[in-house]
Amino acid sequence: MAAKNYKTIELPPKYVPKKSEPYMCENQLAYFYQLLSAQKEELVQDSDSVLSAVRMAEKAESAGVGDDSDNATFEQEITMNLRMAGRDNNLLRKINAALDRLENGTFGYSVVSGEEIGLSRMLARPLATMTVEEQEEYESRKN
Repeated sequence: MAAKNYKTIELPPKYVPKKSEPYMCENQLAYFYQLLSAQKEELVQDSDSVLSAVRMAEKAESAGVGDDSDNATFEQEITMNLRMAGRDNNLLRKINAALDRLENGTFGYSVVSGEEIGLSRMLARPLATMTVEEQEEYESRKN
């Protein structure tokens, strides 16, 4: 298990984890930490703007500005923004869970079997919690 100084490592510009490196070495952990932290920050900023948009639409609707068509549009905007906020909250929960796994040393390992998920899969889907095979089995059981 790598030490927790992955949070302070300065990676070379354009660094991308390589299979030739030890799996989930400090550089790889730093890469995923920085990637997930940036995604989290972006989501938090986006959620603030979504909430502002909902508030503005609610104010315009409650102020009685416009006709029935305008009010329907306002309601549609509110519904769409709330749906987006819900999706963003779900993604934020997954990012926080991934950051927790980084912190406790289980990032990149299956929550089912403890096996390595694999660098290729983690690069493609940093929020992955299962190997491809486990995910496929899970999906087939769900359907």
